[in-house]
Amino acid sequence: MLHPMFWLAPLGSVLALSFAWLFYHEMKKKSEGTDRMAQIASYVRKGAMAYLKQQYTVVAIVFACLIVLLGFLAFVLKVQNKWVPVAFLTGGFFSALSGYFGMKTATYASSRTANAARSSLNGALRIAFRSGAVMGLTVVGLALLDISLWFLILKHFYPLSDENNLIIITTTMLTFGMGASTQALFARVGGGIFTKGADVGADLVGKVESNIPEDDPRNPAVIADNVGDNVGDVAGMGADLYESYAGSILATAALGASAFLGQGDMQLKAVIAPMAIAGIGTILSILGIFMVRTGEKASQKDLLSSLGRGINTSAVLIFIFSYLIIRSLGLSVGNWLAVVAGLLSGIVIGKSTEYYTSHSYQPTKRIANSAQTGAATVIITGIGTAMLSTWLPIISVATGTVLAYLFAANFNFLDVGHGLYGIGIAAVGMLSTLGITLSTDAYGPIADNAGGNAQMSNLEVEVRQRTDALDALGNTTAATGKGFAIGSAALTALALLASYVEEIKIGLVRIGQTTIQMMDGTVVETAKASFLDFMQYFRVNLMNPIVLVGMFIGAMMAFVFCGLTMMAVGKAAGSMVDEVRRQFREIPGVWEGTAEPDYARCVAISTKGAQKAMMVPSLLAIIVPVATGLLLGVAGVMGLLIGATSTGFVLAIFMADAGGAWDNAKKFIEDGNLGGKGSPAHKAAVVGDTVGDPFKDTSGPSLNILIKLMSMVSIVVAGLTAAFSLIK
Repeated sequence: MLHPMFWLAPLGSVLALSFAWLFYHEMKKKSEGTDRMAQIASYVRKGAMAYLKQQYTVVAIVFACLIVLLGFLAFVLKVQNKWVPVAFLTGGFFSALSGYFGMKTATYASSRTANAARSSLNGALRIAFRSGAVMGLTVVGLALLDISLWFLILKHFYPLSDENNLIIITTTMLTFGMGASTQALFARVGGGIFTKGADVGADLVGKVESNIPEDDPRNPAVIADNVGDNVGDVAGMGADLYESYAGSILATAALGASAFLGQGDMQLKAVIAPMAIAGIGTILSILGIFMVRTGEKASQKDLLSSLGRGINTSAVLIFIFSYLIIRSLGLSVGNWLAVVAGLLSGIVIGKSTEYYTSHSYQPTKRIANSAQTGAATVIITGIGTAMLSTWLPIISVATGTVLAYLFAANFNFLDVGHGLYGIGIAAVGMLSTLGITLSTDAYGPIADNAGGNAQMSNLEVEVRQRTDALDALGNTTAATGKGFAIGSAALTALALLASYVEEIKIGLVRIGQTTIQMMDGTVVETAKASFLDFMQYFRVNLMNPIVLVGMFIGAMMAFVFCGLTMMAVGKAAGSMVDEVRRQFREIPGVWEGTAEPDYARCVAISTKGAQKAMMVPSLLAIIVPVATGLLLGVAGVMGLLIGATSTGFVLAIFMADAGGAWDNAKKFIEDGNLGGKGSPAHKAAVVGDTVGDPFKDTSGPSLNILIKLMSMVSIVVAGLTAAFSLIK
């Protein structure tokens, strides 16, 4: 019989989806404003939906091919569980659904936010934030629904009376994480290339060459830019954090099944714990959402404080309720302390990101000041600042990882199973209040689009000032959200390494290898071998050159992936610059504002560029782990995942903070400082912002998906690696 705490997960799912529906319909009741505002919103909405339809068509073809491959592994080679193809499909479907619902809400909310800003800053914040909450609550609601349903279905086919069945259930559920990760990577990469190609093209020709304001309706790329905010920063981000959230829960459940094997009811309780913590965290996130409000004369710090009130309230309450859950399940206090370590690491990452990217603090002001001497010093100062910004998140996650391991293992470094379970549950703790932290992230693109709508509709100056204040806040909260995603990816990746070894064990048993021989000649039964036994058997140590080769390949993958996506943005931006210049030159009345630009042409250029360029980097993340496993074996794959995680983690933080700081340095000048809009300093800052765009919205946020997708692929094809690798 299931422990009552399990039902917190489906309860949290139902409440999250119910409040998401409520907030969506509450937003739809608000006025879109003038006819011009409604028209602009419809342009953006149609462009976003057209892009998403095209992207999902491409991804559906990729998924069909992968399902055939997984079916071949499961039913022909018999090296994989037969549930895997279906689990993979549902993971991708729910991930895509999260992005679709979030983007649909955002495209309806932007004009309503702009209209509310005509009379009230608080009213605009409320609409933008609660519309962002639709995304946050949809992501956690669908993830918990998917996890709960799969657990109940698999429990029916694999009775819990056999404790080995829990390992089969949890490792099978892990494979739907591969579906979610695959969809997320396509969404992030494709959406990121679209949005930043359009954004960079619009800024370079509009602000730098033509000296016209941001979101000026004369700029042919302005609608494509606003469409990009939705397909990249909303749909892509929703799919991204869906897989982060689900992956952390599933990896921890799989570790619990393995670490507590042979301990009776404690095994099931350890599997349920991450689901219950995620469920109660969702409920507390809903409470925090209702606490976000601000005054009419709010400064940047006041706006940050209003969002912080909601996030901090949820975080404090999860401290308390996670303790009650852990203790009611009979788990040790050490596991609760591991949750606390994860939560505190997340808070430190958030505060660090806020400090280095908000123009309320010195690092971003320093970048803005450097704009007075040109674009080169903006870029140099921004890169230097972002490099320095990595130290605190890295130390925080490193400290949290060690503490979580020691707390859960009762300070016994040799108790690897319980220690790794502690790291997994720390990742769950970091993401337990994702419902509200993702709301603050998704709110940013809505505020950005609201500002664009206000500019293109020629609304009063104070309206744009209000939307700019919300937009600048959104840049900081978006960078903070990326920090959470990256930090949780690092912790989850460590948990997935252990899950990979467990899947290798199952793969060896499946192909009939019932024993493994240690280096000293000792023979151990495969089904009873420990994590350390497998490390010795496969020679996973730093003196094995195969491990080092794997690490080099993993580190290389992070840079090759970023290079491919950055080059894709540069190419897309170049095409957009050419098109904007052509329309200014060839279409009569566009420059004068007496004729409407061909907005659809720019949307089509970005769509085509994104669809074509997203394939190679996305497929590399799937092909490289499979090839490494077949050529270098388990030791090579372990090295690959360690190299990709360590390098990708640092690189992702650097890129997210660089982009956020450059963007807010530009906004600091646009607020009237250092000469204001149109000044030489402003033009230099715009160049820095355009360099930072693909850093923070394409390559950087895609890295955390790359890390986890490579881990998930390795887990799914572990049976293939065990059976057919050249190096055993």
